[in-house]
Amino acid sequence: MAIVSNDPSWWPTITLGILYSYWMVAAGLVVLYDWVLTFGQEIELIWRKRWTLMTVLYIVIRYIGILYSVIIVLGDIMIYAIHGANLVVATMLGVIMIARLHAMYRRSRRMLIFLVIIFLIVSIICGAITAIVIKVTVPEELILSGVYICYFGSEGIVQLWVSIVWACYISWECLALCLSVWVAIKHFRDLRRFGSSTGSTIGDYSRVLIQSHVLYFTSFVCVSCLQLVIVPKLVNSKSMGIQILFSANQILFGVQLFILGPRLILSVREHHAELVADFDEETSMNSIVFQERVHVSTSSTV
Repeated sequence: MAIVSNDPSWWPTITLGILYSYWMVAAGLVVLYDWVLTFGQEIELIWRKRWTLMTVLYIVIRYIGILYSVIIVLGDIMIYAIHGANLVVATMLGVIMIARLHAMYRRSRRMLIFLVIIFLIVSIICGAITAIVIKVTVPEELILSGVYICYFGSEGIVQLWVSIVWACYISWECLALCLSVWVAIKHFRDLRRFGSSTGSTIGDYSRVLIQSHVLYFTSFVCVSCLQLVIVPKLVNSKSMGIQILFSANQILFGVQLFILGPRLILSVREHHAELVADFDEETSMNSIVFQERVHVSTSSTV
């Protein structure tokens, strides 16, 4: 049954609903803009290359992001689809992170087993809590001063469960960052031992991996902190600043999942393509020089 009220005490809730919808549209436009911006690279580095697990993960995350941007504009009507998409994308990003760390640790089987076990534990805990949160969340229709709002009421302990989910993902991301930094330090130390181009190539790949990882991790930390600090205060707060931060956090959340997530793959492939292009150009120049030398030598002999 719908709750109808013209009480001015509901006005902050109305303001938050309207403000939130505007920021949702902005978040969707940011994701779409990034897709248009990188579409050329996507064609060259993803669609035209040999299909692998990373190719599938990139495409699914990228286009779930576009679909997510449309769904989330509908707001709480699609709340279950939104929760499901968040869980699926978080799992896929975890798989990407495991693949990157596995490659950085030179395909160590022990490291792979360790990462898979840790991430399985995190995923099972978060999946179970998400299912519980969805189950206890009760939809309510509010008609406040003529404005229709779909509100999802829930028990007080739900916020604690949501905080546990974020804490689990924060622990996983911190572990992944520490492992990445550690192996990168080892690789850069190896550069002092190698004077060849092999050592330089290893260092270049490590630099690209660390740069994209740090950027992704920074965005994740910002989203997590805002989620853990702002959301609990939002329940009883009428502050416009708190409401703006909560709404703006949705843009950061979309950027972290659907822009920086796919770029974890795109940045590595772009760097690899540049190395291949430079190598081909160098080989072509050496071939031209060799042909000129042969021609001069033959002419002098004649």
